[in-house]
Formats: sequence, C-alpha cells, structure tokens
Amino acid sequence: MDSKNALGEFLRARRERVRPEDVGLSGGGLRRVPGLRREEVALLAGISSDYYLRLEQGRDRNPSVQVLEALARVLRLDASATAHLVGLAQPERPAVSRRRARRPEAVPASVRELLDTWVGHPAYVQNRFTDCLAANALCRALSPNYVPGVNLLRAVFLDPAEQALRRDWEELTAEGVATLRGHIGPDVDDPRLVELVGELSVRSDRFRLLWSRHEVRPMVGRTSLLSHPLVGDFELRSNKFEIPGTDTLSVVVFHAEPGSRSAELLGLLGSLTASDNTSREDGAEAQEESARLDEDR
Repeated sequence: MDSKNALGEFLRARRERVRPEDVGLSGGGLRRVPGLRREEVALLAGISSDYYLRLEQGRDRNPSVQVLEALARVLRLDASATAHLVGLAQPERPAVSRRRARRPEAVPASVRELLDTWVGHPAYVQNRFTDCLAANALCRALSPNYVPGVNLLRAVFLDPAEQALRRDWEELTAEGVATLRGHIGPDVDDPRLVELVGELSVRSDRFRLLWSRHEVRPMVGRTSLLSHPLVGDFELRSNKFEIPGTDTLSVVVFHAEPGSRSAELLGLLGSLTASDNTSREDGAEAQEESARLDEDR
C-alpha cells in the first residue's frame, strides 16, 4: 500500500481488470499485461499517453474532474468507484491535521440504551475500520466476536469459527474489503489502517487478493446467510445507519423477514440467550446468598 501514490495504484489496478473487448478494442495479439494498456486508456479517455503515464507514476496528482470522469468511463467505474477516484485526486491535506480534527470514537449513551431496547433485533456499533464498539445481547449470541475490542473484518478472515458461521463467506469478504476502501478514501496512511491491512495481507491470501483489486462499495445493507451452532441455518437482513455527531460511527441492525422460518429461529436464539442470562443471574444470586450465609455463621 503506497500512500504516496494512491491514485496511481488505483488506476493501475482498475486498468488491469478491463478487457479490451469490453471497451470495443480487439483483444488479439500478444499482451504482456492483463487488461488495457496505458496507451489504450489514454486514447479512449482523450488524453496523451505521457500524461496518463504521469498519473499512474504519481508525477501528476491534480488532474481535472473532467479527466477523472473520462478515465472513470474507460475503466467502467460505477458511481461509488468514480467518487473514490475523484477523492484520491483531491489536493492533499496534512494527515496529522485530518486526525486531530476527528471526534473521539465514543458511542453516545443514548445509542447504547437504544441497542439494549432492541431485544428482538441483533445490533452493534462499528467504526470505519470495522472495530466493534458496542453490541446488544442478541448480537453477541449471533457471534462471540460482536464485542467491543474485536475487529470484525479481521475476525471474518482469520477466525475459523466465524468463517463457519458465514455461509456467504466469499461474498461477505469481498463486500467487506470494498466497503473498507470506500470508508478510508485517500487516507491510506492512517496508522490503524496500515496495521490492519498489513496483518491481514500477511495472514490471509484472500484478503491480499481482494485488497489488490481496489474495488469500492458504499455502506449498504445486505442479507447474511448464517449457520449458527445452536439454531442451524437462517438468514438475516441488515441495515447500516451513520450516527450523527460522530466520526463515521455506524449502527448495524439485523432483522428477519416477518413470519419466516428465519424469524422463528432468531426468536429461538433470543429465548436461549434470555434463558442463559437468567441462569447466570440466578447463579450469581445463589453465590451471593451463599456468601451471606457463610458470613452469618
């Protein structure tokens, strides 16, 4: 990850993923590189080959929006990836200033209270690096990784139990990496990101492959396919909402389709969770009563 040439890395990665026939060019002949050649991108975008080379090499970092939009069309970028491309080319601001301007990553007390009132809906709070900052009881029953201090992206890639839980693991990992890129934007030198990407790149071949693709996706809801050790296979829909007044913290809420088998299984999981909590409370009360009797003796 080269923070000094994020724009060039993005252009190169996306260029290599466009086939010549996708943009009306002949794919025949010997091609030493996958995808489009630099001169082909330049020709289709209406700019000189030398200028495009300077962009990829990081020798020109302030192209016009018109040039970027032309490149986005050639590279077949969607709206999210185009916005990401434009963001990478914005005049750089000192990274230290960006970080000092951030608000503390504290989950508002009202949001914590709200999570606990959703007894029938698993819900948690995460930051832009997918660190879990808060979660309700039913969410913790879905996975033990939904607890403060756990990085959820790291868990999905490195925890075998988490991978077993996710029947849609490949799709989830692809979405997770693309969403992370969308959240980070041009701030690729953030120490938290560098640490996370470095560890996952070393320990996970799939993460390394997905990160190299430079795909970008917005934060959207999805349907998760789960295989829970207590209640079996079911699916949950999720929606994400940014928390106003925070540094891009978001609440993720799961729900099952009303009246579905998945709703029944989620309700069963909730009952099991409530029973477990009651057993623990009863056990704690028994211990306290025992301690009181010992003192009386």
